[in-house]
Amino acid sequence: MKNDFRAAVVDYIRAQARPADKFSHQERLYALTREIGAGQIYDDDVVFAAAWMHDLGVFIGHRPEDLDALAKWDMIAYAVERVPALLKGFGFPAEKIPAVIEVIREHQPHANPTSPESTIVRDADILEQLGATGILRTVCKIGRDTRFIIFPDALRVLQKNLETLPGQLSLPISRKLAQPRLRLLKSFLEEAKSEGI
Repeated sequence: MKNDFRAAVVDYIRAQARPADKFSHQERLYALTREIGAGQIYDDDVVFAAAWMHDLGVFIGHRPEDLDALAKWDMIAYAVERVPALLKGFGFPAEKIPAVIEVIREHQPHANPTSPESTIVRDADILEQLGATGILRTVCKIGRDTRFIIFPDALRVLQKNLETLPGQLSLPISRKLAQPRLRLLKSFLEEAKSEGI
């Protein structure tokens, strides 16, 4: 049956996403791509696969546990290496796998997307780093990620996100969707500062 690969991809990520809260990012990300992509011409199979598989290299069990190795870890290279065989095993159309890999390569804010699919996933991933979602995703790392030891570590990242990420959004719809997220993030950071954090 067409699109059977979708259930296989979701089941695989559900099993692999550790810590467990990592699973919800893919689900929200794909939902955002649908909102951003409404009315545009793009390959939703490619966007779906990239949205669900792009963070494979950040999951515990896939990334190194040694702190020195983790500091040098290239999660994109890992995903690019592993995802093609996984997608093929899930019954994903083989001719679309190269496009998925390009989206994974181009999904981070500093990248320059070269396709509608890359642009949509990249914008969605940026939106995930703003607003309440961005706050929760960052704050939950305190104490479990070596980059986030104390609250100010998280606040610095959130402040940087507020200052740099909005200008990296490519599509008008993404910039519109960012506005309430930016207001909330700005308010949160102001309140944290007023409370002496």
